[in-house]
Amino acid sequence: MSKQEQSAESMKETPATDSVNTSHDKIEELHTLTNRLANELERSRIAQYTELLNRPWKLIGLNLLSGAARGVGIAIGFTFFAATIIYVLQVLGALNLPIVGDYIADIVRIVQRQLDMNTY
Repeated sequence: MSKQEQSAESMKETPATDSVNTSHDKIEELHTLTNRLANELERSRIAQYTELLNRPWKLIGLNLLSGAARGVGIAIGFTFFAATIIYVLQVLGALNLPIVGDYIADIVRIVQRQLDMNTY
């Protein structure tokens, strides 16, 4: 066989090998992407979410519990916030600032009067 025939023969084999390699690479890439997608779905807990949607009473119970917890948290947070504001106003009222002090003292008196009244 001459050198030209050998080079022509090797050229014919190379494209077939390249197409096998590229298809194998594409399959590997597809496999990697599929595994990554499966891992992401497991981390996002889609299965547990769909199970929860298929049990409406459990979903309602969890929503009621979370709503009650959120309401209690808001009430406690507002109580601490209001107590802090009242304390700051009392301290500022005790400083006897010219105009602001009288205004703050009036607010503190109104709040204390409301707290002293037993409306319940």
